[in-house]
Amino acid sequence: MKTRIAIFASGNGTNAETIMRHFGTGGAARQAGRAEVVLVVTNRRDAGVIERAERLNIECVYLPRDAYAGGSEVMSLLKSRGIDFIVLAGFLLLLPRAVVEAYPRRIVNIHPALLPKFGGRGMYGMNVHQAVIEAGETESGITIHYVDEAYDHGEIIAQYRCPVLPGDTPGMLAARIQTLEYAWYPEVIEKIVSGE
Repeated sequence: MKTRIAIFASGNGTNAETIMRHFGTGGAARQAGRAEVVLVVTNRRDAGVIERAERLNIECVYLPRDAYAGGSEVMSLLKSRGIDFIVLAGFLLLLPRAVVEAYPRRIVNIHPALLPKFGGRGMYGMNVHQAVIEAGETESGITIHYVDEAYDHGEIIAQYRCPVLPGDTPGMLAARIQTLEYAWYPEVIEKIVSGE
């Protein structure tokens, strides 16, 4: 039986699209029968991920910020779609405790830095890359981790590194980080859902 994946995203959705394509029609993972993305959830009406999901014929549901407060609305949606596994891809809210408890070691997130450094509240997007450069770090990268009830805190699954070069701007570092995200996030998700 295929693992049914939901992606939670707040923004443009480039990582989400990479994952949707990996597990979508023609994707290696779907052809092997292991998993498929069946739902995208967003907390922003204007999120670019909505159009990306529609283009790939994947259901996308908007839930406003207050729907996440108690968790019952989110849980109801996940149960109704038979979701087995959750992927956060640029999702900027904390998941409700009820969701985290219902999906132990079945929720993953990607962070654009090498945790535990440069994580936590407010550390997302260009804020992270700016902080890395200002700290004088010589390398950065991505961290893929299980989700718990705190921002960027759960058990680390994998980290992949890249250099921080002299003269880097946050945008230049972000492009290098994004290359790592696209290359590794779908692969790590596939390994987890296939039990490797």
